[in-house]
Amino acid sequence: MSHYSENIIIGAGAAGLFCAAQLGKLGKQATIFDNGKKIGRKILMSGGGFCNFTNMEITSGRYISQNKHFVKSALKRYTQWDFIALVAEYGIPYHEKELGQLFCDNGAENIVKMLGTECDKYGVSIQLRSEVTDVEAVKNDPKVRFKLKVNAVEWQCQNLIIATGGLSMPGLGASPFGYQIAEQFGLNVIPPRASLVPFTWRESEKFYTALSGISLDVAATNQHKTFTHQMLFTHRGLSGPAILQISNYWQPGESIHLDLLPYNDIRHHLDEMRQSSPKLQLKTVLSRLLPKKLVELWLEQGLIQDEVIANLSKVRLENLENLIHNWQFIPNGTEGYRTAEVTMGGVDTHEISSKTMEATKIKGLYFIGEVLDVVGWLGGYNFQWAWSSAAVCAMGIAEG
Repeated sequence: MSHYSENIIIGAGAAGLFCAAQLGKLGKQATIFDNGKKIGRKILMSGGGFCNFTNMEITSGRYISQNKHFVKSALKRYTQWDFIALVAEYGIPYHEKELGQLFCDNGAENIVKMLGTECDKYGVSIQLRSEVTDVEAVKNDPKVRFKLKVNAVEWQCQNLIIATGGLSMPGLGASPFGYQIAEQFGLNVIPPRASLVPFTWRESEKFYTALSGISLDVAATNQHKTFTHQMLFTHRGLSGPAILQISNYWQPGESIHLDLLPYNDIRHHLDEMRQSSPKLQLKTVLSRLLPKKLVELWLEQGLIQDEVIANLSKVRLENLENLIHNWQFIPNGTEGYRTAEVTMGGVDTHEISSKTMEATKIKGLYFIGEVLDVVGWLGGYNFQWAWSSAAVCAMGIAEG
């Protein structure tokens, strides 16, 4: 006995739920399968539990994909303002944090509830604890293009939408299923890697673990970009927004240049202090500008020597300038998928229609959200990609 749904979506995360609701709104039947116990698991964890659901300043330049124009069409056709209007319609209170980031006032549960309500309102069937195993194409039947096994029961559909996400946060049920489907149907997959992810220490810099929990504003730079934001010392390495952002542009073996006083020039500051307070100790001056524990650790490790600032030699000044404004940090690696916000790489967007998210070679097969080779900056960009790619996929199916 076989079951039929016109549109089957695999994955009840941000993209899958939103696509199903949009399909329902456009008068199309949709069924979602997910292997978890509840919907929107990653949404609930996001933004420290307050879900940074979009950004006021969405532009295509803040996304990385090997096909760099791919995101433009979807972001234009379903914008951040469209999603903000939906949030407002539900009366969900939210606030803007720095850099255009929008967060829920009362927690991520509000967004999950809204998506669930939208699905209910438009008759979407959500089936949890549902393991999809075999997927195969059906030839010469306009109504049935795919057959799949769900908990050993056969299902048939006309359109199959893959919204399985990436490999980040495996504890929340992440799996490579979406990539396997793409490969099964002959689509190229850009090798995935952890993205928006903390870096780990090399052996020689492990003494910095003593600073775990301390944060400061830095400018993190590599060959491609500079991000000025907070950096956090952790037991394992470096984290915080500046580090997560630069991790998207980092390749193994590369160094990251860290300016620990991006809004100040240490040389200029010391010159002024030597005029006004020449008898001050270097430790005192630095502790007013940088976390005291960091300064003490540098002294302990012999990276700087405490002395009266009037006596600082040219060489010591240069060394200090380098240490503060140009720390060349070579990460040992990243913390990997366990703590990564998202996955970089995925289904090659050269093989996908940027207008509908349909695979150009396989009629009726769609990929949306994080499973695609699209990754946005930290700050709500990846959620907006989920909403935009889901919306244009639903429009494409409805218009088709």
